[in-house]
Amino acid sequence: MKEKLTAFFIIILFAAFSAFHIITTNRKTVLNIITPVMFQIDLNNNHIVDDNETICIPKITAFTSNLSAYSEEIKGIPFEKGIGIGYLADEFAHKHLDGKDIKIKFTGEQNSQCRFAEIYTEKGAYSKIFADSGFAIIDGKAANKEKFDKINSDAEKLNLVIYNHSSGKFHKPTCKYGQIAHDAVVLLRKDLPDTSDSCKFCHVKPKETDASAPQLPGSPNIITNGNLKIIFTDFTKILKPDKNCSHAVCRELVSLIDSSTKSIDIALYGWTNVPRVKQAVENAKSRGVKIRVVYDTKTYGENYYPDTESFVKQIENRRSDRIENNAKLTNFLMHNKFVISDNKKVFTGSMNFSETGLSGFNQNNIVIIDSPAAAKIYEKEFEQMYGGKFHTLKIKTESNNLTLSDGSKISILFSPQDKGITTRVVPLVNSAKTYIYIPAFLITHKALTNSLTEAYKRGVDVRLIIDAANIHTRNSSVLTLRAAGIPLKAENYAGKMHSKVMIIDDKYVITGSTNFSNSGENKNDENMLIIENPRIAKFYKDFFLYLWSKIPDKYLKFNPPAESKYSIGSCSDGVDNDFDGKIDSEDEGCR
Repeated sequence: MKEKLTAFFIIILFAAFSAFHIITTNRKTVLNIITPVMFQIDLNNNHIVDDNETICIPKITAFTSNLSAYSEEIKGIPFEKGIGIGYLADEFAHKHLDGKDIKIKFTGEQNSQCRFAEIYTEKGAYSKIFADSGFAIIDGKAANKEKFDKINSDAEKLNLVIYNHSSGKFHKPTCKYGQIAHDAVVLLRKDLPDTSDSCKFCHVKPKETDASAPQLPGSPNIITNGNLKIIFTDFTKILKPDKNCSHAVCRELVSLIDSSTKSIDIALYGWTNVPRVKQAVENAKSRGVKIRVVYDTKTYGENYYPDTESFVKQIENRRSDRIENNAKLTNFLMHNKFVISDNKKVFTGSMNFSETGLSGFNQNNIVIIDSPAAAKIYEKEFEQMYGGKFHTLKIKTESNNLTLSDGSKISILFSPQDKGITTRVVPLVNSAKTYIYIPAFLITHKALTNSLTEAYKRGVDVRLIIDAANIHTRNSSVLTLRAAGIPLKAENYAGKMHSKVMIIDDKYVITGSTNFSNSGENKNDENMLIIENPRIAKFYKDFFLYLWSKIPDKYLKFNPPAESKYSIGSCSDGVDNDFDGKIDSEDEGCR
């Protein structure tokens, strides 16, 4: 009997220890840094911030540059100095915790703002690391006075301003109008967006421009080369979407529809009712143009964009990618975004036919090909989908390499049949000599990641700009690429970095709808263009370097939350930038 009781208690102790071990050692990801001692942590591993996921370090306070969370931690430190110390403290927290996997041990205490817990990184307890840094305040005093004094001195050298997202004004840190702004962020003066203006009340001098920084290559960002026209959108200039159709990409789409006389075939992932575009389609129908549409749907019968269903119902000749009795294939994406006009022009690229795309709010590019031969290749792909063959049911399109009359060489590839990343992109990366620049929505493709790493090792200038909302996406290659030393910036603007582009050696531009992912290559309906044209490649290289200069260098290491005061314009754009169901002031990152 005694032996049974002993075994029973051992089992109970082991179960209790196991439960404690799971609670305290399960690795979690830091999603957002509110202050150097307050964080939002992905406790349920769903990649978004939920209620009860705000964690505070016990018994330690700190200065912060987060104006909504700022408080005087040490008496006698003026606000402008405290903000500077807070700016450096925030950067310290980002360096040690942003996007990192950590372990948590809860204390059991909580208040109205957060639950208290100790956080453990690979280097040990964060509370000790932070206290040793000189930034920690304990009982109203600096935990390390000598280091704190040095930090105070460094903070005085920062050229900080308060930038109000809503008004677009920037202020001195001493300005009362800046301090009371509800939608404001503290920035280095050099990191202000071009669209900012100085506050006339605090007499900030006009923002100085950096003459050495790459300038915007053309206005608007359009290059025409024979049969090809390429348009870039600039999400550093447009901080809020609209339906006015004032951007060149929208006007170009309307012009294409208006000029069509016989047929318009549209492959669309999603649609927003932008009045001028919708009217152009209705006018085309009225004059007898035959319009056909293929579009994406799910097993439950909905499209990602709410207006899509009402739009396609007005098109008699339509086909969704629903595969009867096959939920797996139906839930793959018909992710194309192309239009074929009169069997002779193709409008394609990364842009969805949506409010955020057509206004230039998201970073996109479109390619217009004036070539019956190119249109014929796209028609073959469209006909397969219109006939009900989507995704892996399609047949590989042959003869997809063209030389246009202007000398440009283009290859037109379709997913999933052509396996474009593996068969064409990786070999181009492997043969790159000088540079590879990638502005992209995401990157998860392992073979491509490996080839980029090897290119960097052999001396190729490899750089990437990735959308902030996709830095921590499932299977993201961001940590792997950064660990290899490759410069990779997370963008810090309201709009999405929605491009799927690679520029190589002043020779090749790879673009289209295909994300650099396994799904983009092996599951979804996509199109990819490989353009061999030095003039176009150089033009896009200049545009990439322009974007690179607009994103602060600190985002080579830190990742601004997609909906927060650190992502310019994201708290006043009316868009759910981080896909958590909360917009602007409803989102924790904007409060």
